[in-house]
Amino acid sequence: MAAGCSGDGDQGGRDPDRPKDLATQKLTWEACPAPTVQEGTGTAPSPLPGGAKWECSFMQAPLDHADPDGETIELALIRAKASDPAKRIGSLIFNFGGPGGSGITALPSFAGDYETLRTRYDLVSFDPRGVGRSVGVECEDDRALDAFFALDSTPDDAREEQAYQDGLKKFAAACEENSGDELAHVGTENAARDLDLMRQVLGDPKLYYFGISYGTELGGVYAHLFPKTVGRAVFDAVVDPNSTAEQGALGQARGFQLALDNFAEDCVRRGDACKLPGGSVKEIEAHVSALLAKLDKKPITGIGDRELTQSQATNGIAQALYSKEFWPYLEQGLDEADGGDGGLLLALSDSMNGRDQAGSYSNLQAANAAINCVDDKARFTVAETKAKLPEFRKASTIFGPFLGWGLISCSQWPVPGTWAHPDVSAPGSAPILVIGNTGDPATPFAGAKAMATALGKGVGVELTYEGEGHGAYNSGDACVKRAVDGYLLDGKVPPLGTVCP
Repeated sequence: MAAGCSGDGDQGGRDPDRPKDLATQKLTWEACPAPTVQEGTGTAPSPLPGGAKWECSFMQAPLDHADPDGETIELALIRAKASDPAKRIGSLIFNFGGPGGSGITALPSFAGDYETLRTRYDLVSFDPRGVGRSVGVECEDDRALDAFFALDSTPDDAREEQAYQDGLKKFAAACEENSGDELAHVGTENAARDLDLMRQVLGDPKLYYFGISYGTELGGVYAHLFPKTVGRAVFDAVVDPNSTAEQGALGQARGFQLALDNFAEDCVRRGDACKLPGGSVKEIEAHVSALLAKLDKKPITGIGDRELTQSQATNGIAQALYSKEFWPYLEQGLDEADGGDGGLLLALSDSMNGRDQAGSYSNLQAANAAINCVDDKARFTVAETKAKLPEFRKASTIFGPFLGWGLISCSQWPVPGTWAHPDVSAPGSAPILVIGNTGDPATPFAGAKAMATALGKGVGVELTYEGEGHGAYNSGDACVKRAVDGYLLDGKVPPLGTVCP
């Protein structure tokens, strides 16, 4: 299943062309092709300002870093060279999160935000192991995934509970059948060791790193394993490293509820300009709850022959809360769904699940499940999950049941998990800038302080951004940009307790 050479099919085993020391391998950089279906489809990345072109390559890495001389896999990389080579510091490696997101597609999409950083860095990203072109995990086909994501994931009776469990079992069995050899090796610790190998292959004495969302967890694990080789690193939209799977899901329930509160407050402030009924946050959210209850009983027209179910609507609402820029689409989608047209909310849910308009799925959710389930040790039963639902409902009547039932998502997984939560303590590391966003729904604000503390005294430097959405640097806030650019470009660590209003 694991490839020894890109593009030539599955060679497996020991690659005769493999260097004795993988850290000395030479990469061949070529023009980037269009993203694969597993990476999310699309067109080849456009040239950057000044005509700089994106380059792509593959790096060999051990399938299992505990067996460094064993079978190898290939990891897909993308880069754009520094625009001022005379002042170049090194390679700045990005991980945009998920887990399961393709860096090959994400970096060119957001590259405009990083032009200042490109003056002194080669911008580099990659498809982590199990993702996209890097031995992407394969599970069910597109038709089966349509049915899987339409399942009632907040079951109300024994029949619905059984249907949900059967769906999870079928999904996990397909992952094992199609990617069984890789599933035990796609976890975050192996990915962190890939980062260090990548650092060496790229020729950098230190790792310069920009991690976003799950990328902060990956970066924290790297710092724990290799504190002496951390160069300048930024963690944005920070995962709480002390959270178990249950605590993380509960935190997300509260985070998405906070974001929905803020969305509803914005609607109330706009008065008649808001399309949703109700003169208060409570009334608007009661309207959303009533809509979801109706969808639980009877789905409505979605896109083509697909209907909008309660689970997909909840998923679509959550997707729209990732950025304040999506709030108008959420408002429109809720208004249209109330009138019987669920197309926009279904499109938002499709985006979250990695489905394109042609009906093809990337491997985003397959990789997400594979990485989370090999990382997280917890395996919840239905009885244990149902016992925890009251606490989840208290956190959010809308998102609580959805995220609470999600606790059983790894219960059928074919390989065991690794930890209750990762160790990110990094004594001796260079300072790491840790940015928390007060309105972040997916990685709640408290995670930044927890990460900064866990990294250790003198390592984690917390910066607060008072804003909405998932992440701070891409928000356009000038204060955040100055702080991050000042650190990455000039090594200026912001004062402890810096707040960007």
